[in-house]
Amino acid sequence: MSNIWYECKVRYRKLDENGVQKVVTEPYLVDALSYTEAESRINQEMTAYVSEEFKITNIRVANYSEIHPFDNSDRWFKTKIVLVAYDEESGKERKSNIYLLVQANDIKEAFDNSTHAMKNTMGDYTITAITESPIMDVFPFFKGDEDGVVVKARPVVTENIADESDYMVVNEEAEFAIENNDSIFENITVIEE
Repeated sequence: MSNIWYECKVRYRKLDENGVQKVVTEPYLVDALSYTEAESRINQEMTAYVSEEFKITNIRVANYSEIHPFDNSDRWFKTKIVLVAYDEESGKERKSNIYLLVQANDIKEAFDNSTHAMKNTMGDYTITAITESPIMDVFPFFKGDEDGVVVKARPVVTENIADESDYMVVNEEAEFAIENNDSIFENITVIEE
């Protein structure tokens, strides 16, 4: 399953270089399965960084095919790549655009990092544009971020006292127990919401 990236714009008060509080609206990128999950994830991530109130002003699906973070880089660059494919029936070449979000310190490094990201590409491609992105930070999904995952579980009992349609919210400790077969549950199925 490929990642779906959502660009979330967040408005909050921030100290500028002069120490003056200023209201800013900044875009962030989150990996999520739906708009609802994107809103939940950006709320969670921003709560850790912003001590005051903040407001999510916009959420939209971002048009990035791939995200490539690189160490020792602090800015994000949008790279437009034209993929060239040859249609054998018509004899014409077909072009399609993809966009990468690449982390780098400057345009030259962004070009080098984009080339590095595309090194295993079998087809022909051309890097046609690199622009600095306003994206402030990227929050990918990592395995283990599933707090509050809803699972369908049937408790193991000697008498038939539990209904198979029982649902529960599982916290991290219970997930660990389930993953390590150290639980009182059988027939665990994760339910996508």
